[in-house]
Amino acid sequence: MSSALDRLKNLSNKLSISNYEMARKENLSKLKELYKEVGIDKKVEKFEDLFDFKAINLSGASLQSENLGEIKEGRYLQVLAIAYDKSASVKSKNISLGYFGRVENVDVEFKNKVIEFIIRYRFEKSFMTLEHYHEMLGQFA
Repeated sequence: MSSALDRLKNLSNKLSISNYEMARKENLSKLKELYKEVGIDKKVEKFEDLFDFKAINLSGASLQSENLGEIKEGRYLQVLAIAYDKSASVKSKNISLGYFGRVENVDVEFKNKVIEFIIRYRFEKSFMTLEHYHEMLGQFA
């Protein structure tokens, strides 16, 4: 637990809350641009509806920081969203938001935009999660 606390202290020393809010605002702006550029708007009409998904993943290229963007030869570049329905017999379901063909045939610049879209989505989704838990903690104050 102390290592998590140490990381939080270290992070708060590096960035103030106002810097995070500015980064979040800039991220949302760029995310909206990429949403259209990558073509996700064709599958999800309203930008806000993106955040109803539990997560968005990528096949065909790495999202890990140590090898970000590295392609997986023979695979297909595809953006997959995970939808969750509590009332359904099968609770989670994968939905394709974008299929771009064999990853080695996809333009590198476009592939990088797809990766950036997912990272920016996850960045915003993490803020939403923080807000959710912050509101929950308010019940104990």
